[in-house]
Amino acid sequence: MTTNTVRVVDFAPFRDGTDKTKVAAELLDSFKTVGFVYLTNHGVPDSKLEEMFDWTKKFFSLPLEKKLLAPHPPSGTHHRGYSAPGQEKVSQHLYDESELAAHRAKAPDVKESFESGREDDLVMPNIWLPEGVLPGYREACLDFYWICYELEIEVLKALSLAFDLGEEYFVRVHTQADNQLRLLHYPSVSADAIKNNKVIRIDEHSDFGSITLLFQDDIGGLEVEDPKNPGTFKAGHLFRTVSSCLVLTTSLFQPVPPVPGTVLINAGDFLMRWSNDTIKSAVHRVRAPPALANSEGMIPDRYSIPYFCGADMDIVVDCVPGTWSESNPKKYEPISAKEYVLKRLAASY
Repeated sequence: MTTNTVRVVDFAPFRDGTDKTKVAAELLDSFKTVGFVYLTNHGVPDSKLEEMFDWTKKFFSLPLEKKLLAPHPPSGTHHRGYSAPGQEKVSQHLYDESELAAHRAKAPDVKESFESGREDDLVMPNIWLPEGVLPGYREACLDFYWICYELEIEVLKALSLAFDLGEEYFVRVHTQADNQLRLLHYPSVSADAIKNNKVIRIDEHSDFGSITLLFQDDIGGLEVEDPKNPGTFKAGHLFRTVSSCLVLTTSLFQPVPPVPGTVLINAGDFLMRWSNDTIKSAVHRVRAPPALANSEGMIPDRYSIPYFCGADMDIVVDCVPGTWSESNPKKYEPISAKEYVLKRLAASY
């Protein structure tokens, strides 16, 4: 099954072992073509998802002064804690300070977020609210973090199998759970402000780890670039969008509706590089579906929970065996996961 260009894959036959090879091939094929895939029967209980979205809404409904008791540091290389709207501005391979400054001066990203990782991470220690501010929140985040890690490992096993490398090739370098759980809130915004490019929910970017697991509500707004036609986006929301309502591209937007009961997974830049560009890391962004504007012209709030998966920071990776040959040589030199990730994080703040 496909939803426009993004394939919907039933993950049950991989999890129960009845047809691992078929599921692995479907997963890799979708990553090769568009860089995204929906998984059904992924194993994350609905009750846990509902609980985590409840905690997300509880956290973001706190007064700003309470949320700022767990502040994200000024540097993007310590990516933990709370970021207020406008604090982060995602970028796409911009590292020059003057170019970054010009980019950040554009329309702000109107979102707020909270980042957490594993408790024993010495590179990026967690930054929590003080005890008593939101009892149970810390425990809920950590519980969901490890539930997502279990799914990450299963997906990596499938990818390893798809490359005909057994099931442990990617798993054995993702043992430290150097990951990030991000809770995101996009406040209600004016449809006119979005249309006139005065504000942006999240600007065009690609993720830079191995894979990202995304759980989202039904508001929509995620748009994925068509890899065959850069600059053209596939709109990931429930309503058909007319291109004239959006100003950043003149291309026709085609809906890729959220599929109930699925997790949306996309490949990151690190995995694309690792695979010698066999896998696509698609550029994507978040806009606000104009069709959802109320009588006052306001777009509703949106909540999503991405889980960014990264290789162990202390490893150095070279191109995956089988992805290069004499006629298709390696495009990249070996690189440290830590070096690559910290460089990309630094450019966001």
